[in-house]
Amino acid sequence: MSNTASQHGSSWKTWVLSIVMTAVITVMLLVLAGVFHRKVPSDAAAVSKRSAEGLKTAIVRSIQRPRFETASGTVQPVHEASVASRLLARVIEIPVTAGQTVSKGDVLVKLDDADLQARLRQAEASLAEAQTAKEKADADLARAEQLKARQAISQADYDGAKSAHQAADASVERAAQAVAEAQVMLDHATIRSPMNGTIVDKQVEAGDTVSPGEVLLTLFEPGHMQMVASVRESLALKLRPGQTIPTRLDALDLECEATISEVVPAADAATRSFTVKVTGPCPPGAYSGMFGRLLLPQGEETIIVVPSNAIIQVGQLTMVDVVEGTSLTRRYIRTGRVIESDVEVLAGLKDGDVVAVK
Repeated sequence: MSNTASQHGSSWKTWVLSIVMTAVITVMLLVLAGVFHRKVPSDAAAVSKRSAEGLKTAIVRSIQRPRFETASGTVQPVHEASVASRLLARVIEIPVTAGQTVSKGDVLVKLDDADLQARLRQAEASLAEAQTAKEKADADLARAEQLKARQAISQADYDGAKSAHQAADASVERAAQAVAEAQVMLDHATIRSPMNGTIVDKQVEAGDTVSPGEVLLTLFEPGHMQMVASVRESLALKLRPGQTIPTRLDALDLECEATISEVVPAADAATRSFTVKVTGPCPPGAYSGMFGRLLLPQGEETIIVVPSNAIIQVGQLTMVDVVEGTSLTRRYIRTGRVIESDVEVLAGLKDGDVVAVK
């Protein structure tokens, strides 16, 4: 009997302890849930009300604005040149660096030309030899003509002198062409700029050996740039060369007018878009590869705007004080673009609402 009473007493204590623990946990959950705290008013639009007397106000209004669809593009040079070697030679000197501005004819790269100098001297020596032989052939032909006039030489000897003279003329011409060829090859050892431009990058350094056709450096004309964008086909088909459209360079925070120079008449099969190229005055600081946008007009749209000095920013919340009768009601809004001194309102206000301004 004693053991049975002890077991019953232990079970009763365990049961009471379970009830107490359950109650404690329930109370803690209710506290964390905010059951015992004062509730926030359910009307979030009316956070607080104050008097509107003596405050400056403005009317929320709707305006008509052109509507645009953007197409992402990349700034590229209209004129870009890749300078390559025509020789198998070692680079002796590169007197330019990336970003440097050069003029047409400036030296960009110097190659080793020792063998080309020797070849030119050999060609010049052959030309001198051919000219000496031609002088002798000229003299022989003149003497043969004099003898033939006195009938003191046979026709065969005269024809031989004439043929030797013609061969000497051909030898001189051939030697002169060899000199010209050697000079051209020697000129290839000094690579000059084909235009006024800016160096983009160098692919070789002094001491490297280059091959014919190998690109040594790239340059472009910075004063004549274009933006190349992919435009979806339904919009691209409405564009024509010569048409003026707005463009924007985000990095420079610049918006300007550009002229469509080309609409490539072939769509990309994967994206169903056309390549559109626009040109215009090149702004300072525009470089190849920069991101830009084409703003393609799509008619007009009606938007709601509020003066920017009516906006109240608290952390990440955007609010305005709306005048309702003689009191102010603080209202949360969602804003969009900044349009001069106004701000576009996407939600929270309607046309005709009156707001307090600073």
